[in-house]
Amino acid sequence: MESLSKKIDFAVVISVKNANPNGDPLDGNRPRTNYDGYGEISDVCIKRKLRNRLQDLGEQIFVQSDDNRVDDFRSLRDRADGDSELKKLAKDRPAYALAACQKWYDVRAFGQVFAFGKSEGSDSVSIGIRGPVSIQLATSLHPVDITSMQITKSVNLETGKDPDKKGSDTMGMKHRVDFGVYVIYGSINTQLASKTGYSDEDAEKLKQALLTLFENDASAARPDGSMEVIRLFWWEHNNLNGQYSSAVVHRAINIKLKEGIEKPAKVDDYLITHKELKDLPIEILSPYI
Repeated sequence: MESLSKKIDFAVVISVKNANPNGDPLDGNRPRTNYDGYGEISDVCIKRKLRNRLQDLGEQIFVQSDDNRVDDFRSLRDRADGDSELKKLAKDRPAYALAACQKWYDVRAFGQVFAFGKSEGSDSVSIGIRGPVSIQLATSLHPVDITSMQITKSVNLETGKDPDKKGSDTMGMKHRVDFGVYVIYGSINTQLASKTGYSDEDAEKLKQALLTLFENDASAARPDGSMEVIRLFWWEHNNLNGQYSSAVVHRAINIKLKEGIEKPAKVDDYLITHKELKDLPIEILSPYI
């Protein structure tokens, strides 16, 4: 399979309403915000969702979450050692990296560090792979309001000294972003794609995963319909290095509040436009158009 034939840039506009898009474990799992109050979703969180979607679409994924695991391996080391051909290549770093890229979509897309110490029946492995797909931290267009509520469980987690009395573990907090529109920016580098074998076909699969990013992603913190993809902007350059830098391409997206709107409360409060760049076609996709 030939590697990616042209540089690609993309941007995804998403909306959040009454959901926690990415909780911060260092802040009681409150939605992530920066010091100015703008909402954030980490690139790690976005890649997790992409891995899950790609797995739903039939791709083999190396970094599987426990609640989305499709094999019996409980660690990355076990999954790597579970491939007999890969295990034989532990002392041949280039061959090991190539085989891992061929087997797992997320390895050839996002890269992976294989850093396993020597264990019984296995050699030590220390291999770093740089992936061609880079994704930035998603940031909201305006500061977001966060609502917190205290919740009560109907049963104790454990039996206390007084079995008829509710323990402290029955009390908790739940946080949500009332409303926010976030933008994810990313690109696919052809030079790194040639090293991992990332192809045009792989890029099309990534496009589909981005467009359906929140399918099968519902949880108590993110109820169905509370997060949605509004627009996917996709630029395919006409050469390996691209006619424009990714920064210039990403700035072509212009999202602003409509006249008379001071505080956004719904997606329709925004006007989403883009600047045409010479000789660089843009594909605009949405689940609704």
